[in-house]
Amino acid sequence: MRVLAVDSSGLVATVAIVEENGPEARTVAEYTTNFKKTHSQTLLPMLDEIVKMTEIDLNTIDAIAVSGGPGSFTGLRIGSATAKGLGLALGKPLIHVPTVDGLAYNFCYTDQIVCPIMDARRGQVYTGIYRFENERMIVLEEQMAIGIEELVDKLCQYEDNGVIFLGDGVPVHRERLEKELMRERKISFAPAHMNYQRASTVGALGMLYFKEGKIETAAEHRPDYLRVSQAERERAEREQRKA
Repeated sequence: MRVLAVDSSGLVATVAIVEENGPEARTVAEYTTNFKKTHSQTLLPMLDEIVKMTEIDLNTIDAIAVSGGPGSFTGLRIGSATAKGLGLALGKPLIHVPTVDGLAYNFCYTDQIVCPIMDARRGQVYTGIYRFENERMIVLEEQMAIGIEELVDKLCQYEDNGVIFLGDGVPVHRERLEKELMRERKISFAPAHMNYQRASTVGALGMLYFKEGKIETAAEHRPDYLRVSQAERERAEREQRKA
C-alpha cells in the first residue's frame, strides 16, 4: 500500500510518500518547510520535487491522506484544495486525518498522555487528549477548541502518567501550563524536531484509518475548522451591533 500525505494546517508545509513495510509504514520521501513563503507557493513544488526524486508514478498511490483540520483557515483550504484536486485527477480516495490526531501520533509508543496544542488565538487552543497502547492510539478527548484553564481541568482528571505537550501553542502557553500543572503532575514539552506537523506521520496514521474503512471521495472532503473564521466572526458582531 502506498499513500501520499499532505499537511498545511499550520506554520509548516509538509508532503510525504509513505509505503507499507510489513507491520509498519516506511517513509519513502518527505519534504517539509517552515519558512516565510505561503503554502500556496510551496506545496505543489514540494510534491513535484519528491515525485521527481523518487520517480514514483502518482497513479500507483492507493490514497491521499490530508490533514483535515483544525488549523489555519487559509492553510486548511490550500491543503484541502490540493488533496481534492489530486484525488479527482487520479481517481483516488482521500483519508481525512484530524490535525490534532496527526500531531499526537508523533509520539506513538509513549506511556505518557499526549496533548497537542495549536494556538487558536483569543485565549484558546485546538487540542485533544491521547494515550497509546503500543502503536494503537486511544482518543481520550476528541479534538476541540477550548481555553487553557478548561484544558488544565480536563488533564487533572486523568491518572498522573505525565503529559507531553507539542504544537505551535507551546511557545504561547508554556509558562501558563507550567504554573498550573507542575504541582499536579509531571509535564514535558516536545523537542523542536517533533513539535510540528509531519506528513509522514499523517501518512502512517492515514494508512491505519484506510484499513478501518475511514475514507472519502475527493468531492466529499471538507476541512474541520471547529470555529468560524475571524471574518465571519467580525461580520456577525457587526450585524449584532446593528440589531
